Amino acid sequence: MRVALYVTCLVDLMRPSIGFAALCLLEVAGCEVVVPPGQTCCGQPAWSAGNRGAAVDLARKAISELEGYDYVVIPSGSCADHLRNTCPQLLADDPAWAERARTVAERSWELTAFLADVLHFATPPGEFAGRVTYHDSCKGLRGLGIKAQPRQLLAGVRGLRLMEMADCEECCGFGGAFSVQFGDISTQIVDRKCQTIAQAGADAVVGGDLGCLINIEGRLRRRGDLETQVLHVAEVLAGGGRS
Repeated sequence: MRVALYVTCLVDLMRPSIGFAALCLLEVAGCEVVVPPGQTCCGQPAWSAGNRGAAVDLARKAISELEGYDYVVIPSGSCADHLRNTCPQLLADDPAWAERARTVAERSWELTAFLADVLHFATPPGEFAGRVTYHDSCKGLRGLGIKAQPRQLLAGVRGLRLMEMADCEECCGFGGAFSVQFGDISTQIVDRKCQTIAQAGADAVVGGDLGCLINIEGRLRRRGDLETQVLHVAEVLAGGGRS
């Protein structure tokens, strides 16, 4: 099985350890993994900002780079949702690209959904001696229906105990440009998230979207919480939790 790992911009620029963790998991699961060298952005930020032209150009670029693989795997619910659900809509009226967009979309999977639903992978190599709570990102949950998969995989991590937080499906307040354009509202939302994380009594908060995790970690630290780890699910599953 030949798999393209679509790393995502944030992972590449902000925390490449997530990309290496995803690579490790896919290889342990038996995949031949290729990281297309020319990959950049899927176009989701441009689309969210209302720049349709740039979004279309980036969609075409991503599709041309991701064709020819059995599957495309993305360690991000938001980017996976864009490739699966938005790109085919953007190119639906373009005869030269519509079918290509649909084909790539059908082969594109968020990491935990791919591991759990396609590969039926149940033995992650990671260990975590502590308690974690899971934050469901908006795009992964509502766009792709990702809920049980990361929890199922985390249950296989040796030493890990899952502590569900209240309102785990509630937005963290990031929303890409939303957190910049509506900073006061975003802060109130992420403060609620930080409170529920604290109430869960976990050693780490785990999620599947780095944008959410950056927003949560930044607010936790500003609130004085220097202890709670903020980890991507791939890092935990692969055994790459930070100290």
